[in-house]
Amino acid sequence: MPALTTTSDGFLLHGEPFRIISGALHYFRVHPALWSDRLRKARLMGLNTVETYIPWNHHQPEPGGPLVLDGFLDLPRFLRLARDEGLRVLLRPGPFICAEWDGGGLPDWLTSDPDIRLRTSDPRFTGAVDRYLDLLLPALQPHMATAGGPVIAVQVENEYGAYGDDSAYLKHLADAFRSRGVEELLFTCDQGDPEHLAAGSLPGVLVTGTFGSRVEQSLARLREHRPEDPLFCAEFWIGWFDHWGGPHHVRDAADAAADLDRLLSAGASVNIYMFHGGTNFGFTNGANHKHAYTPTVTSYDYDAALTECGDPGPKYHAFREVIARHAAVPDEPAPAPSPKLPSTPVELNSRAPLLALAGSLAPAVRTDSPVTMDELGQRTGYALYRTTLPADGDGVLHFARGVGDRAQVFVDGAPVGVLESERHDASLPVRVPRPGAMLEVLVENMGGVNYGPRIGAPKGLLGPVSFNGTDLTGWDCHPLPLDAPGALPFAPADGTPVTVPAFHRGTFDVGTPADAFLSLPGWSKGQAWINGFHLGRYWNRGPQRTLYVPAPALRAGSNELVLLELHGTTATRALLTDTPDLGPENTW
Repeated sequence: MPALTTTSDGFLLHGEPFRIISGALHYFRVHPALWSDRLRKARLMGLNTVETYIPWNHHQPEPGGPLVLDGFLDLPRFLRLARDEGLRVLLRPGPFICAEWDGGGLPDWLTSDPDIRLRTSDPRFTGAVDRYLDLLLPALQPHMATAGGPVIAVQVENEYGAYGDDSAYLKHLADAFRSRGVEELLFTCDQGDPEHLAAGSLPGVLVTGTFGSRVEQSLARLREHRPEDPLFCAEFWIGWFDHWGGPHHVRDAADAAADLDRLLSAGASVNIYMFHGGTNFGFTNGANHKHAYTPTVTSYDYDAALTECGDPGPKYHAFREVIARHAAVPDEPAPAPSPKLPSTPVELNSRAPLLALAGSLAPAVRTDSPVTMDELGQRTGYALYRTTLPADGDGVLHFARGVGDRAQVFVDGAPVGVLESERHDASLPVRVPRPGAMLEVLVENMGGVNYGPRIGAPKGLLGPVSFNGTDLTGWDCHPLPLDAPGALPFAPADGTPVTVPAFHRGTFDVGTPADAFLSLPGWSKGQAWINGFHLGRYWNRGPQRTLYVPAPALRAGSNELVLLELHGTTATRALLTDTPDLGPENTW
């Protein structure tokens, strides 16, 4: 018998009444050295449970490959720490997680096959899921509640009613969990829409809702759909995520707290999304694509109860007061903000040109027409495409089927323009100085779509490229792995302005490591690493103006900062500051 069972009035844990008061905390968005801190703060706010997705694409990056369970992906350790803190856990393994995460958590080696019908009972998809679960679930079995662990419930898929209506697929997933030894309570979650609830639910599996407002209406719809189930909001949205070029979304703490009080006063259980958002470090952010492609920023602060750096925000204190009206809250003081690094300038006094180093990063693939990044085996980041132009003079470069997602174009080393899929760009006027001039196209994958039918959309150059109607052939296609930018052959900067993509390196001293925020005035767009730790993407387009630097990424003594700046800059300095800047706020 599972440890957590249901009645129409609520949950029973080991036969005793239990209200789930949970908060979302994605282990893969938080530095592992900080997991204990974040879990302790969850308990101190009054939570008895934490929830996390599981990103398949990172746990199994290679088809048929082994399961990755270390570093940021050491889920068993995260579960042990939650147990040690006295917290229960809700697991949401997908296989699709959305989460504003690259590809919605689905592996690109799977989504790049156009013949596979994702999130359906297509045996090619369910077969891959089964093989993944064969690896994942044995590793998690010791952490299930029936084995004395903290995991009390497991989600089947994720808001499936907004995507499809293949009940055979949902049943396959539920059976897959059960047949592999998962005895815990299974649940689905869907937005509070009758059609979504009908398409996304499964007999014998708990139905939960996702919403951020209109609490009474949303709970009524849950009750109408499944009168015998307890009321549970599995995603109570208290903030929102940001896109490059948009505002920083926030929600008034008093407004969110009032809705939380309505939920708890109705007797419902809740999972606050997000309790702590964290960061899309590296190349992990997702994107949306409805009418246009819109990538998500590096920060996943989400205006959550805990800020991106783990400090209690206004919602933390407001929620703690609300929870105390309905459940016991630890008789301990609320946690204080973490120490911050004093303002620290960094001089970036050495450089390494990207385009000239492309061949040393990885060998080129010679093709007649350009191939996608997937075909190059470059799953994230950048690819460089090179060929020659047959004639001089003014003309138009046309990129059949466009670019995925942003392309910088150079002729004989000089920048001549940028194309963005967000603007549906496919053509660029250029002036070619001589026959045989070199054309270089640097393409950036800005993040895989994480929601809807465009998951798995290819990246890189998506079709033939022509100049004045003539297809260009003879391409050198360079994948550009950026695993160790600090090891590149840097040379001292000579003080001249930089007009092409280049790495910039500098060192700085730290007394006692502490959280900080990297500010880059005068820099345009690129990536940042500290001591080899990939902080993520920056872009002066905003809204985000600083990158979070977790204290464990720093060390006492000398530290290294490396930037990959994609555009020209005269800047030579960066600044580590004690204050984040996520951009102009838009309250919803």
